[in-house]
Amino acid sequence: MAARKPDVKSNTSKDDLLKFYRDMLMIRRFEEKAGQLYGMGLIGGFCHLYIGQEAVVVGLEAAASEGDKRLTSYRDHGHMLACGMDPKGVMAELTGREGGYSRGKGGSMHMFSKEKHFYGGHGIVGAQVPIGAGLALSDKYKGNDRVTFTYFGDGAANQGQVYETYNMAELWDLPVIFVIENNQYAMGTSVQRSTKSPSMWERGAAYGIPGEAVDGMDVLAVKAAGDKAVAHCRAGNGPYILEIKTYRYRGHSMSDPAKYRSREEVQKMREERDAIDHVRDLLLTGKHATEDELKAIDKDIKAVVNEAAEFAKASPEPALDQLYTDIYAAEVPQA
Repeated sequence: MAARKPDVKSNTSKDDLLKFYRDMLMIRRFEEKAGQLYGMGLIGGFCHLYIGQEAVVVGLEAAASEGDKRLTSYRDHGHMLACGMDPKGVMAELTGREGGYSRGKGGSMHMFSKEKHFYGGHGIVGAQVPIGAGLALSDKYKGNDRVTFTYFGDGAANQGQVYETYNMAELWDLPVIFVIENNQYAMGTSVQRSTKSPSMWERGAAYGIPGEAVDGMDVLAVKAAGDKAVAHCRAGNGPYILEIKTYRYRGHSMSDPAKYRSREEVQKMREERDAIDHVRDLLLTGKHATEDELKAIDKDIKAVVNEAAEFAKASPEPALDQLYTDIYAAEVPQA
């Protein structure tokens, strides 16, 4: 991924830049806190952090409208926060507490919000892709102009069900945006070693699906590409593919030492390509904010995240008599 150009001028409004900055920083600070809680043993199982990829979901959420749907895989905390889910409920679910979005029984891979049209959080690699097409089929059947954002990674992009879904989505002109979050390493194998065709979005050409590659470390570029994809889908032109080239700073999960890449590589990305620093530079260079104002934003966000962590720790674990609640459909009374 090429280094960002030193020219940081932008025509984006002050309000939009500040929102991008706040939203990305919220995800960054939340994930850092989640990593701390995992280290303390308060989060069990796996914990997949989104640190480094914040511009992807923040840029695309800026292109979405009320009623649009989204679903993704297990690296999902950032998606939840970006679509407006409460940090308290997200953190409580991560810690397996009753105050979580799935009452503490789902964890990070099984969190949902009907209100925010967030449909998971899926632990099976690539399984969310056909589900996303199904959600889009529902919207087409209802005759509305809603769009579904279906996120998956570069590793999942090699799954067969992805291409079956591409075929159906194009056959039926479904309003679904397939978002490939290409963070270069999947679970731990670089794209160069695992994938013969490095341009993943072009695979849609076999089915007649248009798309493009996007700089995922630039939230403005992601927003622009998202606007284009959304317009394509809302016009009834069928699916669209966005391959967003991003980079995660941590391993695949908290238990991954990430020895398949060098520390120097990660540090270089942090110093030269960080998406939050990019927007920070735009705010300062454009005189939209001062250093002190940005520090105040960071302080406020840390307070929100700390409050979410305290809420999670104070929330009780699910009671034994709740074992089977929210599991089965309610019985329908007999006439």
